[in-house]
Amino acid sequence: MRVAERATPVAAVVAALSTLACCLPLGLLGAIGLAGLSVWAQSFRSWFLGLALVLLVAGFVQLYRGQSQCRKRSPLSVAMLWVATAIVLVVILFPQMIASLLAG
Repeated sequence: MRVAERATPVAAVVAALSTLACCLPLGLLGAIGLAGLSVWAQSFRSWFLGLALVLLVAGFVQLYRGQSQCRKRSPLSVAMLWVATAIVLVVILFPQMIASLLAG
């Protein structure tokens, strides 16, 4: 269960950051290779944001449901979940600012 507790927040961050795939600074070969991916990812932006939120909820359930059982929460798992929550919220609330920071 510990792996799932740590993987869910990371997956949420990846899903949230994939909404900004069109704005990442890429080299020429990377831009050519990932141009189709960025167009595809842009069309699924709302799905990725929804997936990020669902994964965060799943992470909170996994982490805090265990409190009623006799096991301790790992401080690393708690920290990863809250950092992932902060990143996802920043991406949702300020997407243009994040895109401009990533672009240069």
